Amino acid sequence: MSESEKESALFMGLVMMFHSAAMQHMGKIKNPLTEKVERSLDQAQFAIDILDVLSSKTKGNLSEEENRYLINTVKELKLNYVDELSKKPEPSDPGPDKPSTEEDKKEQP
Repeated sequence: MSESEKESALFMGLVMMFHSAAMQHMGKIKNPLTEKVERSLDQAQFAIDILDVLSSKTKGNLSEEENRYLINTVKELKLNYVDELSKKPEPSDPGPDKPSTEEDKKEQP
């Protein structure tokens, strides 16, 4: 394997790592450590933002295949993120009508 092929494979692996993390945080796949579906849209957004920055910072330095893979991955993640936003709130989010802390509960009429 040439150095260029090795770097390309490592780059693809890096993108795949953030893709998996984002999908996991969106609750689309199980956490491999806990074997549970966990949802944290803030963490998913963070992984997507990192891929956006990676795309911006590597512009003009990627092969056509690498660039296409990165762009398609970011598009897929953003579409899934929007889909998740339209679903019910995260378990830790009590929603607009429910108090989230004991202090908030005391202040409710």
